[in-house]
Amino acid sequence: MNLTIFSGPPSSGKTSVILKTIAAVQQRGLQVGVVKFDCLYTDDDAAYDKAGIPVKKGLSGALCPDHFFASNIEEVVRWGNQLGLDLLITESAGLCNRCSPYLKEIKGVCVIDNLSGINTPKKIGPMLKAADLVVITKGDIVSQAEREVFASRVSSVNPQAVVMHVNGLTGQGAYELGTLLYDAEQSVASVQGMQLRFPMPAAMCSYCLGETRIGEAFQMGNTKKMKLEDEGR
Repeated sequence: MNLTIFSGPPSSGKTSVILKTIAAVQQRGLQVGVVKFDCLYTDDDAAYDKAGIPVKKGLSGALCPDHFFASNIEEVVRWGNQLGLDLLITESAGLCNRCSPYLKEIKGVCVIDNLSGINTPKKIGPMLKAADLVVITKGDIVSQAEREVFASRVSSVNPQAVVMHVNGLTGQGAYELGTLLYDAEQSVASVQGMQLRFPMPAAMCSYCLGETRIGEAFQMGNTKKMKLEDEGR
């Protein structure tokens, strides 16, 4: 079984791209499954189920979705192998631009859309900078010049990644993406012992443990203060 990790900002078109890509991959006779990670709510699993794709979803609740992902990915891989899948795709919540859900030796795909702003690639951390493939969506809504400038900004942030355009509505580019996701010579029986490509967002402070009161007297643990040089003037 191959494993691919999809991430990206909210509403960038991850689910639409994955659905179109899976349809193209299935034409090659491959069995594909999806695990959707999110925080509070998602009905994306219904879209996968409607398409006849084996799917599971996990909601992290109050936990960071990246930490939730890392705590469950081993069991997710075991589930995929038990089903005899050829390709297992995980889709992250992608709620914070500091997210870093990729594993070393496992293909990572970041989905980002042309409408997010020309400076957005610079605002996204490991989720974009550590990806193997960067998929740009919603290119049909902007001009050719805007597409090229945005793609250039993406490449300047992650020059090693393969950058490609995929239309989540028509499926244009999905077949090409599908050819890059599955490698018959690779197999993932387990991810136990594998390492993250980049440390996850971290904070163990009083607010992590349920504190709701504001003020320095109530702040303990791993906290970070701004430098306000002109404070009091």
